[in-house]
Amino acid sequence: MTRYLLLAGLISFGFTAKAQYLSPETVAMTPQKDALIIAEKRAHRVTVRDLNGVIKASYGAEKYTGGFFGFFKDQVKLPVTGACVAPNGTIFYTADDGNEGRLFRADGESVITGNYPMAPIVSADGRYVYVCNRFDATVQQYDAATMKLLKSAKCVRETHGCALGKDGKLLFVINLLPDDAAEPVKYVGAKVTVIDTATFNVVANIPLPDGSTGVRGITASPDGANIYLTHTQARYQLPTTQLERGWMNTAALSVLDGVTGVYINTVLLDDIDLGAANPWGVTVTPDNQYIVVSHAGTREVSVIDRTALHKRLDDAAAGKKVTEVTFSADEVHNDLSFLTGIRRRFRFDADGPRGVVATEDCVYAVCHFADALVKVPFKDRRVVRPEVIPLNGTALADLKADKVLRGEMLFNDGTKCFQQWQSCASCHPDAIVDGLNWDLMNDSIGNPKQSKSLYLSGVTPPTMITGIRKSMQHCNRAGFRHIQFCAVAEEDTLCIDAYVMNMKAQISPWARPEYADAIARGKEIFDSPEKADCARCHKPDLYFTASADPNDGSKAPLYDLGLGTRDEQGQKFDVPTLNEVWRTAPYLYDGRAKTLREVLTVWNQDDYHGVTSDLTEQELNDLEIYVLSL
Repeated sequence: MTRYLLLAGLISFGFTAKAQYLSPETVAMTPQKDALIIAEKRAHRVTVRDLNGVIKASYGAEKYTGGFFGFFKDQVKLPVTGACVAPNGTIFYTADDGNEGRLFRADGESVITGNYPMAPIVSADGRYVYVCNRFDATVQQYDAATMKLLKSAKCVRETHGCALGKDGKLLFVINLLPDDAAEPVKYVGAKVTVIDTATFNVVANIPLPDGSTGVRGITASPDGANIYLTHTQARYQLPTTQLERGWMNTAALSVLDGVTGVYINTVLLDDIDLGAANPWGVTVTPDNQYIVVSHAGTREVSVIDRTALHKRLDDAAAGKKVTEVTFSADEVHNDLSFLTGIRRRFRFDADGPRGVVATEDCVYAVCHFADALVKVPFKDRRVVRPEVIPLNGTALADLKADKVLRGEMLFNDGTKCFQQWQSCASCHPDAIVDGLNWDLMNDSIGNPKQSKSLYLSGVTPPTMITGIRKSMQHCNRAGFRHIQFCAVAEEDTLCIDAYVMNMKAQISPWARPEYADAIARGKEIFDSPEKADCARCHKPDLYFTASADPNDGSKAPLYDLGLGTRDEQGQKFDVPTLNEVWRTAPYLYDGRAKTLREVLTVWNQDDYHGVTSDLTEQELNDLEIYVLSL
């Protein structure tokens, strides 16, 4: 009897086996610069480690739900999404399990946040904690002492990080993806939201250069004078016929004024014949001398002379010749030689460097897929061999033996690509969408189309909107051949297949109790043949029209809904799944619809795309909310 009570107690307290993988996501440094604060996503914890990776303390991200016969509490562990440290040494961190996000303080206090909180930072005086809620597209200000929510502001799309400008007067928030309609092409690019911290009002949404997407990292210089952020600079206007000289994707670092919020310029992090795919973390050394960027796709960090960079930017703005390419500020963001001579690239054998922090002479990067810490003593002008320090007892070979995790790693690996310009994740961040139209060669030239989400692509064939690729597996192999211009071993593509097949849905920010009534009404409208009749083609639970052969999308029915334009008038298209459609804007095959409401109204005048013309405003609202909740 005792043994069963013990077992019940262990279950009620959330007893689980030790996590196999850590998946370090972010890293910060203590005020004394003697230890690192590492957010370990899959381990559901934050660790304090010395500069050699040895654990000094550990904090779990846990919530409690209900009780066991009113005595024990059920403990639920949450994946950690970010961590920071206050000037007095207090640690704050965020975590999310898809249903509930929380901000934690190291003493165990926590508060519920928005949908998928991440990237917390603390103000210089230690009074406030700022948290980005990714899928709510909001940023929140909390009182660091009481953990009370003070203010909230709406940003643009998928807030992914923030930094404070000079004297903490402006808060700069990066949005991962563009929110523009992709057609007609005038400008499509991610934006930086600037917030006045006194009023918490949005004062500007600063557009980054055309094609900016995948904005992953942001930091401020120690004096707050400048803000630096990393992103992909997509050349989506060009057909995907070649990769040389960044014809498809380049890696970029954008610079803003931390006092005024004004955009300064964007520099490329690649070299002329060697890409630096998927830049992620960014930091500035405490002495204000160097900017450090991690390249998640190429297993590298870049160290840039900050003073020299700003001298070149100032010269370009003054119309002086800086390189053989740049004679003005307008030419900087296309110049692959702009950083020549003022930047060093350090390569190491550890996959997925993301979070990065630095002292005056050493870089520390955490590698998401290698469960490792990398140390780079960058001021030594000799050939430097970065030191890779394992953070996990599991051997790297064992980590790579997990097909799903290895597939995710390969999906993000730019070294497989010709000249390292991009990875699968460059056009499909987190395997979803980049918000851009691409003119791929699989259906002739001059007809760009949206990057589709890969979620459920393995069970909703075909994978291309016109049915060109019959299956997700077929598409993965064609992508390496025709987009990354490389040959990949079949055992590797099988791992990528496994990763895509095992993708998990993120809970929609619309799937909340306050929308329950609208969702129920919207479902009736969606299903009813007398109303919108959407379910006739988007059949639950996958909300798409199935092929006669679930493994061969070439047999799937395609439909002409009058949506084809120009040379594609009369074109038949696949019926895509509506699951997670809330995170895949813009809509329709060419991204002409910025919102789902436009799909239901502006681009559905003849009711080919669901019978919506007779719906009342309330019914349209309910239908929209229901579809966005899927």
